[in-house]
Amino acid sequence: MKLTGVELRRVELPLVTPFRTSFGIEYTRDALLVRAVTDTGEGWGECVSIDEPTYSSEYTDGAVDVLRRFLIPPLLSADSVTAIGVGPALSAIKGHRMAKAALETAILDAELRAGGMSLANRLGGTAATVPVGVSVGIRDTLPELLDEVSGYLEDGYRRIKLKIAPGWDLVPVAAVRDHFGRDVVLQVDANTAYGPADLRHLAKLDAFDLLLIEQPFDEEDLRSHVRLRAISSTPVCLDESVVSARAAADAISWDACDIVNIKPGRVGGYLEAARVHDVCVAHGIPVWCGGMVETGVGRAANLALAAMPGFTLPGDISASARYFATDITEPFVVEDSTMRVPTGPGIGVTPDPDALTTATTWHEWIPAAA
Repeated sequence: MKLTGVELRRVELPLVTPFRTSFGIEYTRDALLVRAVTDTGEGWGECVSIDEPTYSSEYTDGAVDVLRRFLIPPLLSADSVTAIGVGPALSAIKGHRMAKAALETAILDAELRAGGMSLANRLGGTAATVPVGVSVGIRDTLPELLDEVSGYLEDGYRRIKLKIAPGWDLVPVAAVRDHFGRDVVLQVDANTAYGPADLRHLAKLDAFDLLLIEQPFDEEDLRSHVRLRAISSTPVCLDESVVSARAAADAISWDACDIVNIKPGRVGGYLEAARVHDVCVAHGIPVWCGGMVETGVGRAANLALAAMPGFTLPGDISASARYFATDITEPFVVEDSTMRVPTGPGIGVTPDPDALTTATTWHEWIPAAA
C-alpha cells in the first residue's frame, strides 16, 4: 500500500465514575486516535498513553510529538508500507512503543480491510467469544467498594480485579472476599506500588485465595518478583515489566512470573503482542489481555488478540458502559462474563462520525509530500 496521509485526533470521553489506581485518578479518557489513509482505504489505531508519564514514561502530548516529527514522516515517504514492515522501518527511534503501536495498528487495520481479513484471523485467533473481567479502582470507603463490586457481579462479570496500594490492600481484599465468598474469581493489581520491604506484607494476601497478584514491584525489579514467588503461594503476574517478547522470555527464564498480562500498546503493537503470546505458550505460561481504558477502537482490537488460544484467563476488556456513557463506536456488551470477538475486516469497527465529532478536541492531518 501507499500511505497518502495520517490523521491524529484526540477525543475526550468522560468516565461514568472516576478510576483511581496507585498512580492517580482519571476522570476522563483523553484518547489519541490515529487514522492511516492509503491508496486502498483507511485504518484506525488507538494510542493507550495517558496524560502524564505516571503509568509509563510515555504520555499523550509526547506521543503526538514523536508521531508527527519522527514516526509518520518515514512511512509517508516510503514507496509502499506493510504492517509487518512498520517495526523495522521505525527501529532507529528508541522506545515510544505506545505511539508506534497506534501507527502500526492503523496501517494493519487498513491492510486487513483491503484484504477482507479480520484482525483475529490475522493473529491466529480461534475463539468467537472471550472471557472478560472488570477492574475496580481504589475507593474512599469499604461500603463504596462493596457496592461497586456487587453491581459488576449483577452485570454478569465473574472475575473481579481490585486495584491495591500501600494502605489499601489487605482490608479491602478481605472485605470483598468475606462479603461475596470464595466463588468469585478475585485478583489484585498493584501497578508497581510496592518495594522490597513489602515482601512479607504482600505474602499475607495468600489468605484470600487470589487468582494472581499483578505487578507489585517496579518494572525493572524482577528480583523482588522472584523473591515474592519464593515466599508466597499467590501466582505472580507481570504487566509493566513485559515490554517485548524478549522481555517476556527473560522474565520466564528468571522465574519472575507465573502469568503474563499482555497489553499491545505497552509492547509496541499487536504483532509483537502475538509474539509475546507465542513465547508464553511455548513455556506453559498463561496470558490474558490487559486494558488501558480504551475506546471502542482499542477494545475491538484487544478482543481480536484475546481470541488467540493462549489467552486462557479473563482479560480487562470490560463492556463500554463500564467506562463511558457513550463510546465512539458501537458499544461492546458483556454476556455471561464473555464478549464477542469482532468478525468484520480489520479491527471490525469504525468510529461513528457523529460521536467522533462530538468527542473530538483536536485533530491534525499530515499528508504525504506532493
